[in-house]
Amino acid sequence: MDLSWLERFDRHLATERRLAEPTRQRYRQDLEAFAAYCAEQDLSSWSAVNHDVVRAWVARGRRRGLAGRTLGRQLAALRSFYRFLIREGAAAADPAAEVRPPQTPRRLPGTLDPDEAAGLLDGADFEHPLQARDAALYELIYSSGLRLSEVVGLNVMDIDRRDGLVRVLRGKGAKDRVVPVGRQALRALDAWLRHRPAWADAEETAVFVGRHGARLGPRTVQRRLQRLARLRGVQRRVHPHMLRHSFATHMLESSGDLRAVQELLGHADISTTQIYTHLDFQHLAQVYDRAHPRARRRGDPDPE
Repeated sequence: MDLSWLERFDRHLATERRLAEPTRQRYRQDLEAFAAYCAEQDLSSWSAVNHDVVRAWVARGRRRGLAGRTLGRQLAALRSFYRFLIREGAAAADPAAEVRPPQTPRRLPGTLDPDEAAGLLDGADFEHPLQARDAALYELIYSSGLRLSEVVGLNVMDIDRRDGLVRVLRGKGAKDRVVPVGRQALRALDAWLRHRPAWADAEETAVFVGRHGARLGPRTVQRRLQRLARLRGVQRRVHPHMLRHSFATHMLESSGDLRAVQELLGHADISTTQIYTHLDFQHLAQVYDRAHPRARRRGDPDPE
């Protein structure tokens, strides 16, 4: 194998595609691993590699315990490399084009049950600016299913307090959406907005600002939620996206309307939203296992 092509490809990634060094390093590691495999198979050139070689490489990675996501990343690097070789006339076809990594079971997101959510969010002192701000932040995420990036990106003009709506801006090329805001979230927002003028710089448009007067950063939101969870006695790690997952799960359990939940979350593809049907089914299965006499194994105690 002519390994100089790996160096040329790295220069292509750096100069033409302008990829960062950590990304290029991952490409190099994946392609060097593949080159070593090809050397073991006595392949003398990149053009000698075919689909069967790539499939065998993926199968070996799977036997060695590599996750489907890792194998998918390696295949993506190989496809990108072969597109470059084809462009340069060093290969005629991409041997990885039709090879797919094995499916990895999708990890279900963590959620809070309604009592846990209430225990986390209730009890803020709205006369205290920091508590009022944090309560408004977390109530809004849970009330409207916002992403962390969306809630810190909110501007004052995005909130319609009279009609109880918030306009969520998704950035260039993405579809904006308007979602309802619940009563508790509006109450917390009103409390925070009374404090905000004393905190925000004169030209600052952000709804949520820090002590420095500028837009609040995501890491601060994450840290303060973890601190609040500890203070409220939540016995597991809580993060802002868990509130969004909890919103989706509780909405779906109550309404059963997957399309509506998709719209509220801003998912482009309903298959993304369908993960919450698995969560709902998991909950129902647990209830069934506890309650149905035919579900319990012989010798299990009766439920109280």
